[in-house]
Amino acid sequence: MLVQIGILFATYLGTRLYEHYKKEQTIEENQQSEANGSNLMPIPDSQAMQEMGTEADNQIKRYKHYRNASLVSLGAFGAQSFLPFLGPIGMAGYIYAAIPYMRDVEKSLFQDRKVNADVLFFTADLLALSVGLKFTAAFALWMTYFSKIKSLKAKNNSQKIIADVFDTLPQKVWILKSDVEIEIPLQDVRANDIVTVGAGEIIPVDGLISKGMVSIDQHALTGESQPVEKGVGDHVYANTVIVSGRIHIRVEKSGEDTMAAKIRQVLLHSTDFKSKIQLKGEKWADQAALPTLAIAGVTLPILGPISTAVFINSHIGGRIRLVAPIGTLKHITVAVKEGILVKNGQALEGFCDVDSILFDKTGTLTTGEPEVTQIFLCQPYQERDILSLAATAESKQSHPIAMAILKKAKESDVTWQDVHDSNYRIGYGITISLEDKTIRVGSMRFMISEGITVPKKIQQIMTDSSNNGNTFVSVAVDHQVVGAIELQPQVRPEAKTMIRQLRNQGIKHIAIVSGDHGHPTQKLAEELEVDEYFYDVLPEGKAKIVEQLQKEGKTVCFIGDGINDAIAMKQANVSISLAGATTIATDAAEVIFMDGSLIHLSTFLDISNRLNANLKTSLMLTLAPTFINIGGAFLFNFMILTSLAVNVTFTAAALGVAMLPLPPQEIKKESLSPDKWLTYQETNT
Repeated sequence: MLVQIGILFATYLGTRLYEHYKKEQTIEENQQSEANGSNLMPIPDSQAMQEMGTEADNQIKRYKHYRNASLVSLGAFGAQSFLPFLGPIGMAGYIYAAIPYMRDVEKSLFQDRKVNADVLFFTADLLALSVGLKFTAAFALWMTYFSKIKSLKAKNNSQKIIADVFDTLPQKVWILKSDVEIEIPLQDVRANDIVTVGAGEIIPVDGLISKGMVSIDQHALTGESQPVEKGVGDHVYANTVIVSGRIHIRVEKSGEDTMAAKIRQVLLHSTDFKSKIQLKGEKWADQAALPTLAIAGVTLPILGPISTAVFINSHIGGRIRLVAPIGTLKHITVAVKEGILVKNGQALEGFCDVDSILFDKTGTLTTGEPEVTQIFLCQPYQERDILSLAATAESKQSHPIAMAILKKAKESDVTWQDVHDSNYRIGYGITISLEDKTIRVGSMRFMISEGITVPKKIQQIMTDSSNNGNTFVSVAVDHQVVGAIELQPQVRPEAKTMIRQLRNQGIKHIAIVSGDHGHPTQKLAEELEVDEYFYDVLPEGKAKIVEQLQKEGKTVCFIGDGINDAIAMKQANVSISLAGATTIATDAAEVIFMDGSLIHLSTFLDISNRLNANLKTSLMLTLAPTFINIGGAFLFNFMILTSLAVNVTFTAAALGVAMLPLPPQEIKKESLSPDKWLTYQETNT
């Protein structure tokens, strides 16, 4: 058996020498290329992130390949008693699969200068091989690759997500040169260039509008609930979307200097930090590795390799590496069946400890889709007249306000005419000709710019509506405003009941954090009966609020849906987003509610509580073999197979507990909107 161990190390040494030779050869080729002036261009940051993700995928594929090789070795050793010729095949497969594992052991010992679980388990493998337990060694190797694959996926998932965040930015943009538009790569844009952007396009830079007026959806960046109108001299930001209009932008910042890119950098740094945190079980195993190895070194000359191997089998690493991830994955699967996508098992484990929940306002507690709440009139016009005129003007538009007006018209059985000579005034409103009359529909700013008379009554109503955080659309016939339509965001129908349920489940502090103004935020906070609210909060401010609560000893969950929430999400102990949210929030969040409803919060908390209860019981079961095998090694002369049987028995029991299903939750009708209640009944009938 020592000969086989010698062959293993000789093969590894030869492999490492060959790798060193190839590395030196590559360096020489690169130096020669530089001497010839063929230096490679630096890779753009976004492309580098994509390649990083590809490398992670390749590493996972490599680990799967070696895991399969170890499985072949395992099968060959298992059948060796019946088919002796499989012995050399099994050993060859074992050596082939062990080389990458030995490389990790070498790195731990000579680069990191520490003893971790890899070093400990490799030592146990060598002891097993030394006494002819090749099947045991192959099985341990297979389990090692299984754990590595799961850990690597968790570590690299966040980095891949961040790489996808900015895929929406255009690769090329149009800039103005000598009154001629020229298309150039985004990376070539410089300060003071004039970039032209039109309706439906994403703004690629930070800058000032030098020409034109637009309506911009910048909710993803600033948290504002409605598109904002901007004209000459106003600032615009990358990764916001032009709803209507066309503008010229004088570039102030581009590439990595934009506000969105800086947020991304914060995300990348925080993701790097979190991606280095080992799974809880692996961390415990690594902490115990050095003492276990030291004791094993003492017992080897006294008790021999078998008892020493039995003692090493008492180490919790092999069991907790299997039980903790699989138990978590089981509960993640349960969550998925409930419409909850868990991207980070640590979030599922940690949610039961949350005692403070912060809700972003727009898109989280509200749907982000406005609804018509009131129609104001000037004699002799009636509500149906105002709604018909507005619907006629907006019938060719697709922005949220137009869709809300058309929806209200349909619900009220109001008809509208089909016109073809409409004229949309960029960023302000729309003008149409109808029965020899000029109809204008738009904002107060639009009416004033058109020289339209606005009655004082309407002016006062518009002022009050704006203070309440609502949107106000005026309707004018010829040169006189004849009515107006008020729209406001819709509060999610399940929000109030869900907050009540969270309090019943022990959540002590619930607050709203919003980029909106004070009055509408206060109004919503009072309606939902939350403990606290914050308004006019910038992206960095949301993260600071989370940090302050954490300093007060609270465990914080942040629920949001925009790029302005991303930093706060990374700061929070647990982060949740709703499906249909912006790309950055969906990617940054650890948990996503797939149907866009808050009703899953209560279920998610139940699953988290069950997971932690099951894992605590499982932990006790995985610790039991530690004490049994220690006694077996020092007192009862256990054989390695006996210790293995103990491990398998208790591991199976621990897995059974860890995977106990969650009892079905009784969902009350009042917690759901009517359509979701019908869906729930159909699903559970």
